[in-house]
Amino acid sequence: MKSMFKALALTAIIAVAPLAFTTTANAEGEKYILVSHAPDSDSWWNTIKNGIALAGEQMGVEVEYRNPPTGDLGDMARLIDQAAASGPNGIITTLADFDVLSGPIRAAVDQGINVIIINSGSAEQAREVGALMFVGQPEYDAGFAAGLRAKGDGVESFVCVNHVISNAAVAERCRGFADGLGIDLGDSMIDVGQDPAEIKNRVLAYLSANPDVDAIITLGPVSADPTILALEENGMAGQIYFGTFDLGTEIVKAIKSGVIQWGIDQQPFLQAYLPVIILTNYDRYGVLPGNNINSGPGFVTKDGLEMVEKFAGEYR
Repeated sequence: MKSMFKALALTAIIAVAPLAFTTTANAEGEKYILVSHAPDSDSWWNTIKNGIALAGEQMGVEVEYRNPPTGDLGDMARLIDQAAASGPNGIITTLADFDVLSGPIRAAVDQGINVIIINSGSAEQAREVGALMFVGQPEYDAGFAAGLRAKGDGVESFVCVNHVISNAAVAERCRGFADGLGIDLGDSMIDVGQDPAEIKNRVLAYLSANPDVDAIITLGPVSADPTILALEENGMAGQIYFGTFDLGTEIVKAIKSGVIQWGIDQQPFLQAYLPVIILTNYDRYGVLPGNNINSGPGFVTKDGLEMVEKFAGEYR
């Protein structure tokens, strides 16, 4: 009864309507809930939504996607509590901040709910909270690989445009990139927030104050799209080395036009799709992969855009 009252109280605190994808054929009554840290404004997560929806349809199970509308991690923690209180077969969740989210995740595991960590966090953190596994991209390794690539292309200095400074896992991309280049990160990572106009202005200001910087690294469409606009405004589009993590419609266009040299694809579709498949088969047959799954990194360049361009923002 306490958990029921807790769930009702939390619902009153945060009125978040889950985006639910419900399949018609669900004879076993299985239900899986994905909780992300993403705000409603981040279109990159549409691919995650498509992945969980398709997996639910194919496996004949009910799936829901839930997120804090503004990206507030305190709200996300409450959403995990609410998801656990509803008694699903499994929870799929990001681990954007270990200190804030590990408690609710451990509580769900202690209730006997199977949990898979995706996207944010690490295999080590997934193990610590009692999750079955981690499905995602090792962020430091991805950044390091990008740094090695950029070093081979002659880059010696950079600015990393970070739109989610509160997410320590994402910052590992910047640190890995610096280490791959063989330089100190120092003050090369800037906090730009998530307002497109503000991101654009901060990028313009940084480039104006640091005219000798060799490269720009963005951490997803939220920061990449305004950065593209900034470079078009100051005449540096196509003139400065530009790499980005993740893909999106504008990123793909910029790769095609030569404004962006490469995008790192962590395959978010797989991060949502695979956990539903894995959890369903684990519940039904007791089978489980013996290792965590690295969904990325993979470099997308102008030469390999055909399939990516076709499904950008949908499955890529």
